[in-house]
Amino acid sequence: MRATVDTMPLATLVDLVNGWGSRPRLEAGEQGDPYPPASDVSGRMGFLEPAVRWDERTLVDVADRLHPVFAAADADERRALVNDILTSVAVRPCVRRDGDAFRESWLVEDSRDAVLAAAAVALRDHVAQASGQRMGTCGGTDCADVYVDGSPTGRRRFCSLTCQNRTRAATFRRRHRNASG
Repeated sequence: MRATVDTMPLATLVDLVNGWGSRPRLEAGEQGDPYPPASDVSGRMGFLEPAVRWDERTLVDVADRLHPVFAAADADERRALVNDILTSVAVRPCVRRDGDAFRESWLVEDSRDAVLAAAAVALRDHVAQASGQRMGTCGGTDCADVYVDGSPTGRRRFCSLTCQNRTRAATFRRRHRNASG
């Protein structure tokens, strides 16, 4: 069944990869913890038409497919991964009616690809605007969460202030131990 989708908001994309991806959960030692019900995500999936259905397995598969884009070694690898995803879901631009107005949107032939397509379009837009930079995986120990860097300097290396502070404290303790030993 065909589905139309809008571009997924970047914050939702990051939440999807970090919350449902198996790699971030394994790095954090959460392999046994259950995922939240897929219905908990429904409020943030307004970019999908109501007929599109998703389940927990779909969200995990999508998150695992997207994580390598953030973990890519360089901008060219990131670009190639995004292009591969866009090709695999055969996402196409379309115009749809929204009340009295027309809106640009995206079309996929298989509604099971709608979540991945919405995420891939968001990544396409971000990679094109930021030349493949300003996104990545956390530089903290035991953390594989992803981030999109919206800072003015574009030098973000951690998914959160918690990981940044934890890493800085560990570095400080290590230096202090080495200096006194």
